[in-house]
Amino acid sequence: MATIKDVAKLAGVSIATVSYVINNTKPVSPETRRRVLEAIAKLDYHPNVIARSLQGRRTNTIGFVISSQVRRLSDPFYLELISGIADEAANQGFHILFSICPAETLEEVELYRELVKTGRVDGLIIPDTRLNDPRLTFLLEEDFPFVTFGRSDKEKDFPYVDVDGFTGIYLAMEHLISSGHSRIAFIGMPSELVCAGHRLNGYKAALSEYNLPFDQNLVVEGDLTQQGGYRAMRELLALEPPPDAVVVCSDLMAFGAINALREQGLKAGKDIAVVGFDDIPMAAHFNPPLTTIHQPIYEIGSRLIKMLTTILNGDELEEKHIILEPSLVVRQSSISNG
Repeated sequence: MATIKDVAKLAGVSIATVSYVINNTKPVSPETRRRVLEAIAKLDYHPNVIARSLQGRRTNTIGFVISSQVRRLSDPFYLELISGIADEAANQGFHILFSICPAETLEEVELYRELVKTGRVDGLIIPDTRLNDPRLTFLLEEDFPFVTFGRSDKEKDFPYVDVDGFTGIYLAMEHLISSGHSRIAFIGMPSELVCAGHRLNGYKAALSEYNLPFDQNLVVEGDLTQQGGYRAMRELLALEPPPDAVVVCSDLMAFGAINALREQGLKAGKDIAVVGFDDIPMAAHFNPPLTTIHQPIYEIGSRLIKMLTTILNGDELEEKHIILEPSLVVRQSSISNG
């Protein structure tokens, strides 16, 4: 098995420099860092794993990897979630290691493998669970501590916190239908996300319950960005006839949808009702204020940390599977006199 001395020799640097790169404790030039990382990869060196296991050492660090293919760090939803995570981690005496992964799924799993094998983190928080999620498969095989924000589409048993997206969208649909809308569009989430299916099913169930036809043309997939919501709404406005209301699976996409309406001289609420999902802090201050499905984003982050630290401390979880109930917050974007 390769040692840190082997890495230093191959990279042509001191052992201390290798340590600086691994632990990110002191500045190292990009070229030196590149040589060290290449040596680590070539030798398949996993620093401190055996030593830590023998010594029973912990890093008191929890990992959180953000895939830029799903959400961006600038997403207000993530900022609120991270606030809950970071605050509760500090309360529990843990640090958070944030990593951004812009790569494809296979390389993303390699990042998780590095975090696990190098012992840089004691546990992981997994956001945005996906269909056939390779991250879950890997972590379960490694028997590594983790909790997820979201459920799995497979029969896999692991601790999670989730929000009942089916019920949330159903509440939004009931609100719009009771307000007299009948041609209601749906701007969904990326289809690889498990929660995307829950929310689409809530939309379909409400249509069925109130004897409204399902029209595939009224369903558009969004990418959880404001630009994605804008593009989706433009596509819906090109229909003949266009929808009289739209349920959008994130507030950020709802903002983009409202901007598309405004560009066409239409007003959210008066001309086409718009309902979002999340209730991020700025939803109440948008123009017009956004009707949305509230989920307790900050609380979710806090609960994830409490669950994971309970596991890391060797204690039993009181609840292993937590599904939180959403609620409808009515504002001007869905009201005809808004």
